[in-house]
Order: sequence, then structure tokens, then C-alpha cells
Amino acid sequence: MSFNSLQFIALLVLVVLLYWRLRLKGQNRLLLIASYVFYGWWDWRFLILLAATTVVDFGIGIRIEEASGERTKRAWLISQLVFNLGILAFFKYAGFFVDSAEHVARAIGLGWTSPALAIILPVGISFFVFHEISYAVDIYRGRLDAERRLSTYALFIAYFPLLAAGPIERAWHLLPQLRTERQRPTKEQAYSGLVLIVSGIFKKVVIADTVAKVSNDVFGRTTGRGTIPLAIGAVAFAIQIYCDFAGYTDVARGTSRLLGIEVFRNFESPYLSTNITQFWRTWHISLSSWLHDYLYIPLGGNKGGRFGTYRNLIIVMLLGGLWHGAAWTFVIWGALHGIALAIHRARGAYEPRGTPPSPRWRDIPSILATFTFVTALWVIFRSATIGDAYSFFHSMATGGLFGSNPGAWKADLLLVGGFGALVLAMDLLDRKRSALRPLALWAPPIQGTLLGAALIGILVFSGTPPEPFIYFQF
Repeated sequence: MSFNSLQFIALLVLVVLLYWRLRLKGQNRLLLIASYVFYGWWDWRFLILLAATTVVDFGIGIRIEEASGERTKRAWLISQLVFNLGILAFFKYAGFFVDSAEHVARAIGLGWTSPALAIILPVGISFFVFHEISYAVDIYRGRLDAERRLSTYALFIAYFPLLAAGPIERAWHLLPQLRTERQRPTKEQAYSGLVLIVSGIFKKVVIADTVAKVSNDVFGRTTGRGTIPLAIGAVAFAIQIYCDFAGYTDVARGTSRLLGIEVFRNFESPYLSTNITQFWRTWHISLSSWLHDYLYIPLGGNKGGRFGTYRNLIIVMLLGGLWHGAAWTFVIWGALHGIALAIHRARGAYEPRGTPPSPRWRDIPSILATFTFVTALWVIFRSATIGDAYSFFHSMATGGLFGSNPGAWKADLLLVGGFGALVLAMDLLDRKRSALRPLALWAPPIQGTLLGAALIGILVFSGTPPEPFIYFQF
């Protein structure tokens, strides 16, 4: 069940109408049932995996907390990591590793043919596995008490606004909200939640799915195109993946706010970043912080000297790339981002945490340079193979300025440029006012007009069936 479907809208309305008529236990039961309906809508078999991992990790969490010695506690943690990473590896990477082994075997002269694997990738598996791992690690570190009510833990793992594509929540942040009575949202909070839902669906349906037509066309055939048409296609994908993923996050945050629950913000206008470090502190924030806390710090963080820090940055980003999917393009994309982060750190640059300030005129060259670099790497991310990425860049370098059809790119430029300007305006406004009160400073008639226009745009641009969110495949 996708956020941009009528089924989800019906589920959300039904849940909200019933939710505030119930007490805490009833609310949690309703959310758990809704979450399993939401997830099972794709494939009922996914529910078996979700329920099995939930029960096992719930039990291991208690074992970690009750372990009498450090060795026993560590053994239970290792068993939890092996269990969850093993499941993730089987469903997500088995085919990748088998195919890679076949290529290596052929390269050294062995005539081995790999068996055909038809493994269904459960939606959101990378997200809920990271939830389960961070839960166990936090118990091991003494930051969190193990949850003793299975239904509450099951809701933490399956909570439907976050289940398919995050944000990747932490148990210390979400579980306390599930354990205590939620306050009915004020009119302002309910309105801001509604605005987030509408704006998220608008970003997905109107912006992302529209520019996707350009990016799909360009990436589908790079030969015969020149530098400008290919650059337009690359920018189109940069806009598409941002609005697609940020749109999903907005709907997740807005839905949660209507339920009296606050979840992490996942984006802070990343394309206004002035350097690559700032980009990764504003893009997919929940993943970046997860990798920092549960991978970068255990590797040693910045305590191993300069070269140890650079090594750790590259390893973390390389694995972060692999987290996105079983393909060498993701590995290279992550490794290049890691190298860029290491270079930025080597230059002695310091990037403070928190929401970046509003950009200034003198920041424009740095913003453009960062966006150009990020967009170039999106080409690798978007390409099905390394060869496809090479063909894209080769055509940019050798296909001339406009390609074999000089006039064909103009309509794409107007479309991508127009939506790019809209995204830029939205992000500039977002930097200038509180994210928790979107549009709250604007007069009610203007708010109503904008919401009405957004809803009309959603109705006009909606496709049948709705386009899936990009991050569902991760």
C-alpha cells in the first residue's frame, strides 16, 4: 500500500477517526493492526518475515538486558546481529554475490554457472532491520531498557508511517511515545500535519513523477544526446529522487503528527548545501546519523588519527552505498561520496551540526559546485550498470553540445527548470521558518489557496496506477 494511493488515504482516515476514541492500549492495538494491513497489502508473505524477526529480536533484547556477564551479553548481541544481517543478506544480496562469484569464476577460467535465484525482496526490509539492530545495540550500551510488552515492540518495528521507507527511528525516541498517553494534537498541530501530508504527496505526484518522464527517457537512451540534454536528464533525476523521498518522509511525519507522535525529520534542504559534509548532514539524516552511531563510531570514528578517520569515512559510505542495493553502481557511488568526505575533512574544514543557516549570495558558487558533484554521482546511482554510467558520461563528453537532435531538449529544459525553481523556492522558504509550523506565518486565505492549488495539482497529475516510491526498492 503506497502513500500516494486511495487505499492509503482510506486507511488513514479510518485510523484517525477511530484512534482518538480509544485509550493507549486500544490506540496501540489499532496502529499495530493497521500496520500489518498496510504491509500485507503488498504481499501477505512479507508479514511472516516481519512477525518472525519481531518475536526473535524481542526475546534477544530481553536476554541482552538480563545477561549476567559482559561475555554473555556480547554473545547475545552478536547472535542478534548475525540473525538480522543474515536475513538482510539473503533477501537483498544473495543474487548479487552469486552473480559476482560467477563473473570471478569465468574470469579465472572456471566454467561455473550460478543457479537462478528468484528471491522476492520484502518492501522496507533495510529499514526495519536497521530499527531492530539499533534497538539491540542501544540495550547493550545501556542507553535503553528492553521493552517487556511484545505488542509495543511489534508496533515500534511495524509502525506503518515508517515501515516502507523510514525515517529510520531510534527506539529511545519512538518507544517512549508508544508507551505513554498521547496528547490530542492542537488545531495548529493537526493543520501542520495535514500540510505535511499534502505537500509530501504534491512533491511525489506533481514534481517527482513528472520530471521522472524526462530522466527515464534520457537514461533509457544516452546515445545521440549531447552535453546539455544529458545534463538536463541528470538534474531531472536529482529533483526526482529528492522530491520522491522527501515527499514520502513528509507524509510519514504528517501522518504521525495527526496521531500525536513526532518522528525524525529526514531532510534539511540538502541541495542548498555549500559542501559535501553539509549535504550528508541534511540528506537522509536518519540514515547518516545511524551510520555514524552504529558503524563509524564502532570503527573508531576520528580517534585513529587522520588516515584512520579517512579510512572510516570511506568504509562507512561504501557500506552505506551497498545498503541501497545489490549493485556495483551503489558501491562506487558510496565509495566516491566517502572519498569526497575524506578530502573535505583533510582540508581541515569544519561543518557545525544542526540546521544550516539560510544561504547568502556569496554561497552560490559553493552551492552550485556541491550540487554539480552530487548530481554527477546521481548518474552512477541511477545507472543499471557501470557500463551504463560510463556510456552516459562518454556521451556527455563526445556527443557535442546538443546531440543529434538540437531542438529536442528545449521542452525538457523548460519542464525541469520550472520544477527546479519551484523546489528551490520551497527549500529557501523552509530554511527561513520553523519546520514544525509550515505555512503558519501566512494569512489563512493564502494558506487555503496554496493547499487548494496543491490538491488540484495532485488530482490533475495523479496516474493510475500510482507510481511507486523509489526507496521502496531499498
